[in-house]
Amino acid sequence: MRIRRIFAVCLAILMLGAFLSADIIAAPKVKAGIEVLRDMNFEPLKGKRVGLVTNPSGVDHNLRSTIEILHNAPEVNLVALYGPEHGVRGDVYAGGHVTDSVDPATGLPVYSLYGPTRKPTAKMLEGIDIMVYDIQDTGTRYYTFISTMGLVMEACSALGIEVMVLDRPNPLGGNKIEGCVVEQPFNSFVSQYKIPVIYGLTPGELANLINEEGLNRGQLGNQAPVKCKLTVIPMEGWKRDMVYEDTGLPWVLPSPNIPYGYTAIYYACSGPCGEIYNYMQVGISYTIPFQVFAAAWIDADKLRAKLDSYNLPGVVFRPIYYKPFAGSQAGKVIGGVQPYITDYDACRLSEVQFYVMQACAELYPDHLPFGPNEKIGLFNKVCGTDYIKKTFSQRYRVEDIQDYWRKDEDAFRKLSAKYHLYR
Repeated sequence: MRIRRIFAVCLAILMLGAFLSADIIAAPKVKAGIEVLRDMNFEPLKGKRVGLVTNPSGVDHNLRSTIEILHNAPEVNLVALYGPEHGVRGDVYAGGHVTDSVDPATGLPVYSLYGPTRKPTAKMLEGIDIMVYDIQDTGTRYYTFISTMGLVMEACSALGIEVMVLDRPNPLGGNKIEGCVVEQPFNSFVSQYKIPVIYGLTPGELANLINEEGLNRGQLGNQAPVKCKLTVIPMEGWKRDMVYEDTGLPWVLPSPNIPYGYTAIYYACSGPCGEIYNYMQVGISYTIPFQVFAAAWIDADKLRAKLDSYNLPGVVFRPIYYKPFAGSQAGKVIGGVQPYITDYDACRLSEVQFYVMQACAELYPDHLPFGPNEKIGLFNKVCGTDYIKKTFSQRYRVEDIQDYWRKDEDAFRKLSAKYHLYR
């Protein structure tokens, strides 16, 4: 009898857990823009020929794709799809060109916005009355989807085509702003607009900002804006202090190396460092992308001890050794550190990588990131300036670049607050 009672209690606990889990999935704290639009019975799209810029991250909380939702809605005439980096279906790896094609699930034409053409041409936009954008972003400037969004807005403005952004959470929250704004000539597809590295806006808020302040890449605030007719369908329930895990929404990786919502936080910590050719491994070829700084020449315990001596707020480090699956270090044991964010508000995410580089320069002066023949890749472009490289490489002290890195944050915080849709 006792065994039966124990079994019954365990079964009840399991059933309760399943019920609670189902309830969490069924009723997240935040409702994404696509679901708000559906609740409106797609009224803003009725009678219009609709184009859609999206990828696998465009889903409702039941993981039904925005493509499926709009294609199957009798009220919506979806006529074309547009693929950003990695493609509409996410089947193109990082850096690979997306090609024009036909979507096998819907039979709709798919136009590439990552390859020779990044701004849609008039030919691509023929027959479109309204362009809908629905992609989950990471909250960092150098992630290419916001550049795609802006170029789509620019192209549509020239042709009088409406643009609708279905809003989604900023996984870094809406309060964190870090890094200097982009300077010419370093504006590019990984730093298209004059905004900080961490800009603290949702896609919809950012769309409103660049629409009002200026759509000309690298010229935000310096010349009259080229506006499109823009509608943002806001989320319900999102608050500025939420990181992605707080929303209750499922995370669908928007690109291959951002597998979880919290990965976006570490992407902000290590992205530029990862662009320095053959310097350090940041976990791209391992199970924890952007969550590690490692190399064959690093003693993990020594590097952790050096970083501990800095007493950085909101972050601690643990030593780690692992074998990358691919790349120049594939199959070799390399050492380094894995950062853990312990106080999100206190941590300066984007500066973590500079302290790691400082510590490595102190410990390993024969392995400096910016040697005379070093290929720095996209480092200057993702930083939005060459000042960081030029100044940092003189002494490898974060204090030498810190004021410059932070110089634009207060002004942008004031400017961007005008476009907040959420408290």
